[in-house]
Amino acid sequence: MSYNSMLFDLYNWSKNAQSRNIILTSLSEENPDILCLQEFYTSEQVGDFNNIDTVTNLITAKNHHVEYTTTLRKQDHWGIATFTKYPIIKKGKIEFNTRSNNICIYTDVLIKSDTVRIYNMHLQSISFSKANYKFIDAVKQDSVDAQNEVEESKNILRRIKRAFVKRALQADVIALHIANCKYKVIVCGDFNDTPASYVYNTIRGDLKDAFIESGSGFEQTYAGKFPRFRIDYILHSEEFTSKNYHHLPETITDHYPIISYISL
Repeated sequence: MSYNSMLFDLYNWSKNAQSRNIILTSLSEENPDILCLQEFYTSEQVGDFNNIDTVTNLITAKNHHVEYTTTLRKQDHWGIATFTKYPIIKKGKIEFNTRSNNICIYTDVLIKSDTVRIYNMHLQSISFSKANYKFIDAVKQDSVDAQNEVEESKNILRRIKRAFVKRALQADVIALHIANCKYKVIVCGDFNDTPASYVYNTIRGDLKDAFIESGSGFEQTYAGKFPRFRIDYILHSEEFTSKNYHHLPETITDHYPIISYISL
């Protein structure tokens, strides 16, 4: 299971406890053997959003690999997390030479007598501002201020271009790392890009796409304001077979959790 948990809806101040419970309930009900969470948040304060302890208490995947990109007050952490029921024998991370909070981690697990490497990643987003969203809503409603239209459009295009460039560089680094891996791999994450993109095709390479192998219809994993494309993925080595790929029908965040059964 792969899911951009959007910090368990941390910044929805009036309802974040309720949202968090809904997200945690869905994780518990699915109880995946391998769980990859992007935009992961945890706090070391007792009883206050300690999501590592809570998740491991709810699912059988007790072993975990967590890396932080931001820490505040020495106890509040933002980052990425992989949980697995299989023994972890090695942990590593791929850092990008950017100021963003994007990261890729890899976790080597022992499944019977096989070592399998799990990649979990969150790649560069466009990071629209509130003003950008306001302008886009105005365009949809055909109520754009002509005086600001050109400058706002340029601003949005600059953000899109910058994100494309950063993601491409991140994809190159990850693809090289996967190519040099001697183990079979499972790749999960929020790529923030579509199946037609350079990013997707570079990272996928010769890997199989669980949706293509066992999904159906027109898949969408993004649940936000913009066109609902497939930007979250589960990929795997050709030695694996994937079955019953699907996403959960409901989500609290702007991404749907995606699930696939994978076997040798």
